[in-house]
Amino acid sequence: MILFPHAKINIGLDIVGKLPNGYHLIDTIMVHTDWEDVLELTQAEQTELVVTGRPVNCPPEKNLVMRAYNLLAETVGGVPPTRIQLHKIIPDGAGLGGGSADAAYTLRGLNELYELGLDNPTLAQLASRLGADCPFFIYDEPMFCTGIGTELKPFNLGDKLSPYTLAIVKPPFGVSTAEAYAGVTIERPTEPLTHRVLRPVEEWNNTVCNAFERSVTPFFPAITEIKTGLQQLGAVYAAMSGSGSAVYAFFPKSDSEALKDVLSSKFTDCAVHVSKNS
Repeated sequence: MILFPHAKINIGLDIVGKLPNGYHLIDTIMVHTDWEDVLELTQAEQTELVVTGRPVNCPPEKNLVMRAYNLLAETVGGVPPTRIQLHKIIPDGAGLGGGSADAAYTLRGLNELYELGLDNPTLAQLASRLGADCPFFIYDEPMFCTGIGTELKPFNLGDKLSPYTLAIVKPPFGVSTAEAYAGVTIERPTEPLTHRVLRPVEEWNNTVCNAFERSVTPFFPAITEIKTGLQQLGAVYAAMSGSGSAVYAFFPKSDSEALKDVLSSKFTDCAVHVSKNS
């Protein structure tokens, strides 16, 4: 079985509270993209994880994919031995949820491959034990995410994004979640995020913001430089995704390959992805 875990972007991210255990409460809208890893699951004599592509700086037993396998096996009383091959394309430390997507798709894939019969709410509950972003990837449709990011409600963006081409630029460094949260300011905007995103995308730069940018960009000014550079090239909206370091932008409908060439030339040391227009 071959699966293609998607990266996500956050359209707006408000940090609206903090729990006694130290976890922060957020409001954000998550949308999946077509920047994908490749995950292959094959029944085998013994379970193993083989990772190719972009380097992953953790031992296999700590990889979220193996943690997902072990969690599912523990939950259902055992899963057949499986060879898991993960080809990494989505960069880590980017705020794009690549590792979370891989974990969630592992749960989804094993459930289907071995006909375990778990429904999406059950898979999402398991996924929440692996990471706050993981439940989103069980459903893989636009979601309004609240709480610590695990409380999901489908959010209909309609055709709001269809006139645009999505581009993502990831600088040659990552931002850890701990770094991003270290200097955050808790603030509940007077107008809910779900109302602000209903305005034209061209107005989002002043109303739909990622609160992490205030705490992250002073330490990583290259993120601001990328955001400004994307806007100078004609993006109607640009923002950091999640806790960073990747910046995404919406351009008026463009030729994907031509736009990628332009961005790759400007941001020479960065990973660049431009979504294919359907």
